[in-house]
Amino acid sequence: MARAPLLQLSEISLTFGGDPVFDDMSLTVHAGDRLALVGRNGSGKSTLMKVMAGLVEPDSGTRVVAPGNSVGYMAQEPEMRGCATLGDYALRDMDPSDLWRVEAVAEKLKFDPDTKVEAASGGERRRAALAKLIAEAPDLMCLDEPTNHLDIEAISWLESHLASTKSAFIVISHDRAFLRALTRATLWIDRGEVRRQEQGFDAFEAWRDKTWEEEDIARHKLNRKIKAEARWAVEGISARRKRNQGRVRALQELREERASQIRRQGTAAMEIEAGAKSGKRVIEAKGVSLELGGKTIVKDFSLRVARGDRVAFVGPNGVGKTSLINVLTGQAQPDVGTVTLGTNIEMAVFDQRREALDPDATLWESLIGDREMRVSGRADQVMVRGTPKHVVGYLKEFLFDEAQARAPVRSLSGGEKARLLLARIMAKPSNVLVLDEPTNDLDIETLDLLQEILGDYDGTVLLVSHDRDFLDRVATTTVAMEGNGRVVVHAGGWSDYAPKRELAEVSVTAGPVKAGKTGARSKGSSGGLSFTERHRLDELPGVIERLQAEIAKLEGLLSDADLFTREPAKFAKASDALVERHEKLSQAEDEWLMLEEKAGG
Repeated sequence: MARAPLLQLSEISLTFGGDPVFDDMSLTVHAGDRLALVGRNGSGKSTLMKVMAGLVEPDSGTRVVAPGNSVGYMAQEPEMRGCATLGDYALRDMDPSDLWRVEAVAEKLKFDPDTKVEAASGGERRRAALAKLIAEAPDLMCLDEPTNHLDIEAISWLESHLASTKSAFIVISHDRAFLRALTRATLWIDRGEVRRQEQGFDAFEAWRDKTWEEEDIARHKLNRKIKAEARWAVEGISARRKRNQGRVRALQELREERASQIRRQGTAAMEIEAGAKSGKRVIEAKGVSLELGGKTIVKDFSLRVARGDRVAFVGPNGVGKTSLINVLTGQAQPDVGTVTLGTNIEMAVFDQRREALDPDATLWESLIGDREMRVSGRADQVMVRGTPKHVVGYLKEFLFDEAQARAPVRSLSGGEKARLLLARIMAKPSNVLVLDEPTNDLDIETLDLLQEILGDYDGTVLLVSHDRDFLDRVATTTVAMEGNGRVVVHAGGWSDYAPKRELAEVSVTAGPVKAGKTGARSKGSSGGLSFTERHRLDELPGVIERLQAEIAKLEGLLSDADLFTREPAKFAKASDALVERHEKLSQAEDEWLMLEEKAGG
């Protein structure tokens, strides 16, 4: 027996600024649905969600919610006028007796309900909106980027809560791991059309690619047909004018069909150029301790970052990830210890607050106003990796249209602001990239492209992110800040670190770990090692194994006798990388021997 729909949209049409967002669009949501809502930035995902929630009235069509059911919406930028505190907002329109629900969720999402609205950050406001929705527990929850500004611990709690909820939900998110874990069906917005597949997000990309492939084949056949018909018209139309007017009209209809097809939006033409090579040692931190506002950020922390490393910093919100990066990059000084930067460093910074962007400046001014990008004497060109380009042309490479060039930055969505900031930093050569929460608000296709660019980047990357999938695909080393100054360094990405983190938590709960029959040292028995040295000793076997695997791969590549003749640049790059990996392997082995001897007294 078919399920009764919880929400039904029928023949919805909506136009903004003269351009149709949806035209004759229909969809149905049933009780128990767990839907991923996906599509490119600007495709209308948030607008569709607001139509579902009854917050945006379509130009035509109907919205029907089943009697006795409710739809709730979590906005990216919640409206809090008239509320003194975040708790007041979260409890608005609810019974005061439900305050305990709000407080319980607030504890899990890590925000203080007593925070004054005017003093709250954007992330705190968004967490309050999420707490309000969860506490209300509507029959259908519409969640617009709920994981933005949440740390991994809070994301894990939200995953668990949504996995057990009885409410249906629709979620917009760039977080692949989050979508894969929760969704059972997918709504895909593409050029004003909404398609549904009865499989979760894990199957989306294969579905999308197959759809686009079939579309390209159909377009190719249409072009061939038009070309054949046009040739017939040129060669024989005058001799057959009276008998073949129908065929002439058919040709015109084919051309109109092709003209009416909406081309897919391409991916941003992002690329980044590494500047002159830095020294092999990029950052050397020894015995660093830092306190801020009476809170210990790190204690006796040491780290060596070599050229080409991709170092991810993870940990709860507020633990001090950005503060530590500021110390490691020389933007701030430690209380104790030393930080030495390598030679020839050219640094580019993507800051999580987008403070490099003036909200009142236009996109044009944001590029022209950058002294390093300005072309002398030209008000319409910017310098992009040493080549002058017209401002509008460069903006188009990052998917902005000409009309947006004179619009203020404040009018942009979160994803558009991220793309504009990427346009600025990618215009300049660099050999150290500092990316503080770059994944917030970017669509999945742009994240894919960013990940590919970072994979090919010849410099060093320092990355802060709560996106577990992105961390796994980019990071070669994870610096985990666990609170109270405790910092653990692991080889690999989030999935390499997470099991060890969980094991450590179990060990703490269960008591000290005893040495096994092999006589291995327990975690509590460090010999003469400091806390950081002990964890470095635990980490080094994995580092050594990774370097050995990379060396084997490079040696296999260089064993191709024709590589030098066929691709000399690739041969040179691989040769340099092989020398570098051997040096790093030697250093890692020496470090392991030194720490092992020290641990043994």
